[in-house]
Amino acid sequence: MAKPPPSPPDHHTRPACAGCRQRDDRIAQLERELARRDACNTQLERQLKRRDARIAQLQERLQGRGLQRNACNSSLPPSANPPQAPKPVVKKPTGRKPGGQPGHPGHTRPRLPPERLQHVIAFVPDTCKHCQAPLPAQAGPNDPKPTWLQYAELPKLAAVVTEYQGHARTCPRCAGLTRAVIPEQLHGPCLGPRLAAALSYLSGSPHVSKRGVEEIVETVFQVPIALGTVAKLEQEMSAALQRAHAEAQQAVQQAPVKHVDETGWKEAGAKRWLWAAATASVVCFVIHPSRGFQGLLALLANKLKGLFISDRWSAYHRLPVARRQVCWAHLKRDFQKLVDRGGVSAPFGQRGLATVRVLFHWWHAFRGGSITRRELQRRLGPERRRLKRWLGQGARCRVAKTATFCQNLLDLEPALWTFLDRRGVEPTNNLVERLVRSAVLWRKMAFGCHSEAGCRFVERILTVVGTLRLQKRPVLEFLEQSLRAHRDGRRAPKLLKRR
Repeated sequence: MAKPPPSPPDHHTRPACAGCRQRDDRIAQLERELARRDACNTQLERQLKRRDARIAQLQERLQGRGLQRNACNSSLPPSANPPQAPKPVVKKPTGRKPGGQPGHPGHTRPRLPPERLQHVIAFVPDTCKHCQAPLPAQAGPNDPKPTWLQYAELPKLAAVVTEYQGHARTCPRCAGLTRAVIPEQLHGPCLGPRLAAALSYLSGSPHVSKRGVEEIVETVFQVPIALGTVAKLEQEMSAALQRAHAEAQQAVQQAPVKHVDETGWKEAGAKRWLWAAATASVVCFVIHPSRGFQGLLALLANKLKGLFISDRWSAYHRLPVARRQVCWAHLKRDFQKLVDRGGVSAPFGQRGLATVRVLFHWWHAFRGGSITRRELQRRLGPERRRLKRWLGQGARCRVAKTATFCQNLLDLEPALWTFLDRRGVEPTNNLVERLVRSAVLWRKMAFGCHSEAGCRFVERILTVVGTLRLQKRPVLEFLEQSLRAHRDGRRAPKLLKRR
């Protein structure tokens, strides 16, 4: 009987030989090496893309004028422009002579009212220049009103100084000495409320330094004072204006539309931020350590009501877009930055500048009464659609900064045009920026404050003086009244007019 053929070897049960194990280890090693190289290639590809983008930006700068920050394309002030920067405003020669042009309305000095005059000298004709007949001294019903010329002169400004003396007398009977005591209420400030108010005004509005105030008082008013007295007067005025500052802060909180801005400040060398909110009749300043959203909350005491006109600073991104109006004056500089960047960014900047020109043309026509709000909306409707369309194109630009800028504007697109529908809303933030400019000059001259109490004086004097100027009310009179009330323990006067 034949034997059955042998069965094939079973690889699952037979132990692997040494060669097979070496082959499997080699395959696993190669797979690991391949995975490592794949990861390395992916990382190199990312680095290459970043370098390509950087090279594209540098090539655009070489092709264009080169992007250099100046007053035309950033928030840099004109005084900080580099020597080769273009002028912020370039005016073409008109060939006309300087000064007022024919047909231009004159701006003459206003005539002061009679109660403001100290002397009136009348020149009355006594004889007729035609027939030499005598003329009456009193004006007749047909006589015209007299011509006038007002001449102002400054009297000698020596302050009125009062000295209180406590005399002593010796009794002839008992030889006892009796001295009259100067009343305790007179042992107060060495300067009267009006002079003190004037010094506080010099410190807080024209921004005269403390040593400058000391020199002015001694030179002009002939009253020598100590340097520390100037600082004490500032703190006394700060306390007197506390209620007025709170009143202004509450007014901007409740305002349906408000302009907001911030600028740098210093407190004993530490970084601070001066926040400002303004309407057509009131402004409020607050100094806070933060430039972020907390600073805005401190300015408005956690009451974010109404509509806000501002730039595109990140602190304002926490506000709803429907309650914002982005400043087009800032956008004009941003569009100019795209033009200066050159390359593929330049056309987007040129389109933006064209939109700015059209927008302000029709806005000025509307503000001047030439067109209605409905006409303004009709004229700027096509510009709005074109702007949105090319912003979408710019968001896909291969230059990262340009793409990010266009996408950010797309996210804020409704806030670019709030002024079209809302009354009392302007397309720029110029109102509060003009008010902040005074504080910027103060900061540049004085380098901020040395203490928290000094910051409070800055807040309050800027708020009161700025508000009174917006309302066209006398500043020195209000400061004097506030200081008198503070010294007498009475309620401070109201800062805002009653409607």
